[in-house]
Amino acid sequence: MSAKDLAQLQSEIIDAAVCPELAASATQLVMGAGNPDADIVLIGEAPGKKEDEQGKPFVGASGRFLDEMLAAAGMNRDDVYITNIVKYRPPNNRDPSREEKAAFWPYLLRQIEIINPNVIITLGRHSGMAFIPDLVISRDHGQPRTVQLHDREYLIIPLYHPAAALYNGGMRQTLIDDFLDAAGIARSSA
Repeated sequence: MSAKDLAQLQSEIIDAAVCPELAASATQLVMGAGNPDADIVLIGEAPGKKEDEQGKPFVGASGRFLDEMLAAAGMNRDDVYITNIVKYRPPNNRDPSREEKAAFWPYLLRQIEIINPNVIITLGRHSGMAFIPDLVISRDHGQPRTVQLHDREYLIIPLYHPAAALYNGGMRQTLIDDFLDAAGIARSSA
C-alpha cells in the first residue's frame, strides 16, 4: 500500500505544479527511493545534478559515501527510504529558498506519514533545521530528538551531510560513527 500511496503523492506534486520555476529548470521530480515501509527515512535537502539526471536521491559522490555508511551498519538502500525536502534540483545546485522548502514541506510530511518510520535521519544542517529549528549541527549531530509532526512524535537524528566527508576527510569517521549509533537506535525502537 505504501508504494502506491507514494506514487499517488508524486502525481499530486506534479499535478499541483509545486515550484513551477524549479520544475521547469529540472529534468524530473526526484521523489525518493528505497523501502516504502522502512523503519529509517533519510532526508537531505534537494537533488543535485546526478540525482536530477537519474531521478534518484543521493547517487553522486555523496551517495557513494552514504552507501558506505549503510554498509557499515549492515544495511543497503533497500532497507531504508531516502528522500529530500525539495524534490526538484535547484539551478546550479544552489541552496533551495525558504519558499521552495515551505512549498514542499506539506508533501514531505505526507511522505513521512505514508512510510511511518521509527527514526528520521536528517542529512546536513539545512535538512536538520527543518525539523529542529534551533539545531547547531556541530553541537547536535548524532543526538536524537523527539519532534511533534502533525499528530505524531518522531525521533529525529541530525547528521552531517555526507558531502562534509568529501570536503573534510576527518569527518568520515564522525559520520560513520553517528550513522552506526542512529541505526542502532532505529533497530532498538522497531
